Amino acid sequence: MAGFVRELERRGGPALRLEQRAAGGVGCVVWDAALVLAKFLETGACPLARRHVLELGAGTGAVGIMAATLGADVTVTDLEELQELLMVNIENNKHLVTGSVRAKVLKWGEDVTEFQPPPDYILMADCIYYEESLEPLLKTLKDLTGPDTCVLCCYEQRTMGKNPEIERKYFELLQLDFELEKIPLDKHDEEYRSEDIHIMNIHRKQTVSLLNWHSECCQESAELLFTWHGVSVPGVKL
Repeated sequence: MAGFVRELERRGGPALRLEQRAAGGVGCVVWDAALVLAKFLETGACPLARRHVLELGAGTGAVGIMAATLGADVTVTDLEELQELLMVNIENNKHLVTGSVRAKVLKWGEDVTEFQPPPDYILMADCIYYEESLEPLLKTLKDLTGPDTCVLCCYEQRTMGKNPEIERKYFELLQLDFELEKIPLDKHDEEYRSEDIHIMNIHRKQTVSLLNWHSECCQESAELLFTWHGVSVPGVKL
């Protein structure tokens, strides 16, 4: 299938060469949010060397391949129909990779067992498009993330049609299980930044069970400590 190449400059050497497709849907093009997130990774704000990284909705693979050039071990994921394009771009840029990169099929909402244990980072660029994909995407995020997983979600804020409502619903649902922090614009790459493109730093909330476990451990430690000293303290069960 005919394509056209987009070059993405890198601070540390030759540019990435990313093939795009004239036909094939939104996943076949390097969108601005992918450029912004890829260049943000180059700022060094997030240590990537030897880290396990997974990209959701990778499309052309721009963000994940950039992470692999920074030493990360990366899995770029998307639907079956985008695997060939991902493989082309991995092959075209393999000489720049200092970590590793592979492409795998991952359909949001389906089983993610083969992608366990949880990655250190999950990367997402412009994945908030269709209302019907929100709940499957959120399920996949919950299934993939562990307590130490950092999710970097970059998206372009759109004001046309249903986009504002889709974004509002997505972040409303996301906040039920995750803590969100917006990365300030002045932390983005100096050239690859825009007022309407945002990067969110996302982590799982501490679950009630984890808090209860922590409380029980503290209580047990206190009981052992005071028993060892032979001291009876009101409020501490011995």
